[in-house]
Amino acid sequence: MVLTAVRGAIGFLSRLPVGHSEQAWEAFVGTPAAFPLAGYVVGGLVAVPFLAVGLLPAPVVAAAYLGGVVLVTGVNHADGLADLGDAAVVHGDPEKRRDVMQDTTIGVGAVLALGTVLLALALAALAVARLPPLVAVSLVLAAEVGAKLAMATLACVGRPSHEGFGATVINGNGPGHLVSSLAAALPAAVVAVPAATVAVLTGPLLALGISGWADRRLGGVSGDAFGATNELARAAALHVGVAAWSLFGSVWSWSFVDWGVLTWTLS
Repeated sequence: MVLTAVRGAIGFLSRLPVGHSEQAWEAFVGTPAAFPLAGYVVGGLVAVPFLAVGLLPAPVVAAAYLGGVVLVTGVNHADGLADLGDAAVVHGDPEKRRDVMQDTTIGVGAVLALGTVLLALALAALAVARLPPLVAVSLVLAAEVGAKLAMATLACVGRPSHEGFGATVINGNGPGHLVSSLAAALPAAVVAVPAATVAVLTGPLLALGISGWADRRLGGVSGDAFGATNELARAAALHVGVAAWSLFGSVWSWSFVDWGVLTWTLS
């Protein structure tokens, strides 16, 4: 059942040729933990360029990562981000904002949202490409799992705004299902503690904020909110992870220096 759900999640969340079946889809929407489990597959693939850290210039590695994200995940989530960006700049009630989200015209809100997140992701990738290879790969994997955990969080705590993907995933799930989703993301959180931990946790924390905003502005969570949450969480998790490594990594390194000095003095 879980493997079927993960296959359904990979089929929806990526462009990987895993096939599509009604059984896999039904298992996926009823298993929020499938989101972060699929994140391991997606994250492992998009992290491959960072194996070349130190061998290739950081901008080349960062560009390869951005290209990999597009090739592996497609544009569905980015489309949700664009729609949410347009809705965010509209003045009016939730119904008017939802109408804007269904409009195929690209507005200034969409351009600003896509441009800002893409720039943030590129800068984060450039920063990650300057870290040690193992740390870089760990952070990219953690960020992707965290982004998918953010979507699982919406599925567990969100309130659907209308019939559609959001309602399909949210209905039948509840806060209790979030426990299994957190457990599924745990391995990614302990790969490079504490940086990977905070990167993974950034996703659900951001999802809670988006869920609250969507309730007030859109009348609930929609499929576009899921896609936007994924894109925002990925970029935010990478930045937070790099910041955590810069702070705590230095402290960790200094502890070894101090221990080495102490050992040398005692000897």
